[in-house]
Amino acid sequence: MTQDKIVVGLDIGTTKICAIAGRKNEYGKLEVLGMGKAVSDGVIRGIVTNIDKTINAIEKAVAEAENQAGIDIRVINVGIAGQHIKSSIHHGGITRDSNDDEITIEDVNRLTNDMYRIVIPPGSEIIHVMPQDYIVDYEDGIKDPVGMSGVKLEADFHVITAQTNAISNVNKCVRRANLEIENLILEPLASSLAVLSNEEKEAGVCLVDIGGGTTDIAIFYDNIIRHTAVVPFGGNIITTDIKQGCMVMQHQAELLKTKFGKAIAEEANPNEIVSIPGLRNRPPKEISIKNLAHIIEARMEEIIELIHTEVITSGFENKLAGGIVVTGGGSQLSCVKQLFEYMTGMDARVGYPNEHLGKGKVDMVKSPMYATSVGLVLSGFRAIDERENRYQEAQASGSHTRGTKKEGTGNDFFKRILDKTRGLLIDDFDDKEDY
Repeated sequence: MTQDKIVVGLDIGTTKICAIAGRKNEYGKLEVLGMGKAVSDGVIRGIVTNIDKTINAIEKAVAEAENQAGIDIRVINVGIAGQHIKSSIHHGGITRDSNDDEITIEDVNRLTNDMYRIVIPPGSEIIHVMPQDYIVDYEDGIKDPVGMSGVKLEADFHVITAQTNAISNVNKCVRRANLEIENLILEPLASSLAVLSNEEKEAGVCLVDIGGGTTDIAIFYDNIIRHTAVVPFGGNIITTDIKQGCMVMQHQAELLKTKFGKAIAEEANPNEIVSIPGLRNRPPKEISIKNLAHIIEARMEEIIELIHTEVITSGFENKLAGGIVVTGGGSQLSCVKQLFEYMTGMDARVGYPNEHLGKGKVDMVKSPMYATSVGLVLSGFRAIDERENRYQEAQASGSHTRGTKKEGTGNDFFKRILDKTRGLLIDDFDDKEDY
């Protein structure tokens, strides 16, 4: 169904803005047709701070993806992240008219849509409402209530909110770049589609996406997202620490981090020295790899402590059999997996978006740095699949149930009353004959 469709994901990150266009091949794998990226100057910690610079970067990234894919891009799936993202658990319930009728998809949708009307802090907007467990007539622990009988339908919902201003700035940038937003998706949710398996989500897993400005956390258990959080530190703060600690330029600090950096100082060779060109008419600067590793380790330990605190706060610390999956640009730092395991006592692995990728034109997307961008394309395909499934279910129920669509019309209402009255008269006549 989705083989002829092309979906585009746009990741507006702190260090880069990346656009990926892809389609599903005959095996259901994602085939990347084109990718474009641009330096992100107008975004700080996931929040757009300069509209013009962000628009220029979006236009550049999208134009590059268009040229590679040979298509005209107009509609995109955009990721949203940042420190302003908040998540909370809310309880909701509805009372149904009859106990005899089965609970339908419409009942579940009505309950979910009710959650969009809950009171949230001023200046915030709900971006996702995700059901946890359902309760039917006080019977809890139900994953899918459709088809069950019951009067009271309740559920706990994971509600994710974002700042209204942050959403409007993203919308403004995308619109001014002559694009239209199909879906606005929380970035850790998108990353989870790209790097986590269903088995891991079932067993319990913590996804850690280390970006440039922030680190996003998403905890899954029983195939349901249970907790999301944002740590206001990412790879850029490590670069800043190196810049200040080694007294070098920003771009030199970034190169030192990516080429020679290690997250565990003990793994660094104490005799290894890197020579960096000095400023104008000054001699080259020599930097010890061991000292560099000490600077990186100190900041990484702080970030991991904050992540571990979030895992403990969620209440799922002892239930995560899948351990921790680290992705994003920051996961490419040498020894980061070992440091996570040492500090949290949990298994860890680096998440690559390979599992869902088929053969494509761009091999670069297999890096953890592009997990969010790949996930945004996958989430676009998931939304298409869900829409098609709903359409097919509506068609099937329309053909099986008599007059489902017209139930509210006046003619049908009077016809049902007439049928009921006729039935009562016949019953009454039969009773008299018996006597």
